Amino acid sequence: MNFHPSPPQQLLAATARQFLTARCPIELVQRLTNMGGPERAPQTPLGGSGRPGKAVAPLDTSGFDATLWRGMAELGWQGLLVPPELGGSGGSLLDVVVLVEEMGRACLPGPFITSAVAATCALMGDGLQKRVLPAMADGERIATLALVEERASFDLDAMTLACDLPGRLTGRKLFVRDAHLANDLIVAVRAGGDLTLLLLPTDRPGVTRVPLATGGPERLYEVIFDEVAIGADDVVGLPGHGRASLVRALRAGALARAAEIVGAAQRVLELTVEHAKTRVQGGRPIGGHQAIQHACADLVRDVDASRGLLYAAAWKAAEGGSAEADIAMAKAYAGEAGLSVARRAHQIFGAISYCEEHPLHLFHKRIQAASLDFGDADLQLETVARAIGLG
Repeated sequence: MNFHPSPPQQLLAATARQFLTARCPIELVQRLTNMGGPERAPQTPLGGSGRPGKAVAPLDTSGFDATLWRGMAELGWQGLLVPPELGGSGGSLLDVVVLVEEMGRACLPGPFITSAVAATCALMGDGLQKRVLPAMADGERIATLALVEERASFDLDAMTLACDLPGRLTGRKLFVRDAHLANDLIVAVRAGGDLTLLLLPTDRPGVTRVPLATGGPERLYEVIFDEVAIGADDVVGLPGHGRASLVRALRAGALARAAEIVGAAQRVLELTVEHAKTRVQGGRPIGGHQAIQHACADLVRDVDASRGLLYAAAWKAAEGGSAEADIAMAKAYAGEAGLSVARRAHQIFGAISYCEEHPLHLFHKRIQAASLDFGDADLQLETVARAIGLG
């Protein structure tokens, strides 16, 4: 069997590596993710005499670079999963994994996974897709998922917000990623006896977005619904039949975030090995010590094993197989292994990697956030247990 990516996938990965190296350097990521947020208010620099110098411009706290997003749209990335008749490429989840792994390696900020992967999959096959997917494929619209409630879980049984159709929606959703950038919210509610997905514009009267975390690698919001008018045209699919679309979106999102973890862990591995070769202590590089060599070997093992599970799951999903357990295994293992890679890398680097000027903490935070998104390891392992008859 040939396990190599296809020529188009190799071209996609090479193009992504080249584009992100030029357009998304680590300095941009530091500015957008590490330096944002109200807790990092801009300071007036001191002049040479110690007195305040010229004022600096306010920092961008959105965590988003519009120019970078437009450049990605020109390459067709936001439309990778969108059918050709709606302006996309008609790609597969395996194509997404190839691309997102490169994004993880660059620690790319922005709503790509939320909008171009998870939200796109939620809308696939529904009449509403013709209304929003062409604009999403062009990068002109951004959608995000509003799912999590008080239990802070992606378990479908934990999504209990009720709504009459037609009627009015009152309640809240928590930890909504990139809600400040989104034009549309895909909201999971209980209607018609089971889960129903609603597609709501963020500017609809009664929708309020309250920031929960505006610094670091994620932009998380509480979305409050106060007597928001809901009509039949807002329903994705049929009332009470949103479970299949939601499951499809959650699996695609979990797979994509696992790919992001693998890409980030790969970059951590590269940075750590380079440091071990060049950091001289006691008259020789620290990589000459067997303990460091063993630690670096552990990094390689964790990254390669994560990638193997990831691509096996992505291939099975792309081929139309029942990949639920495979995706859950890939996500659970990548989350735990990625965190192990980041922690061990900090040990090899020493104190320098904990400084904000060093990029390692950015990758560590991204891996941590991705390991929780679309279901943490505990939830994924429950999925595996059910699949093998232990549930």
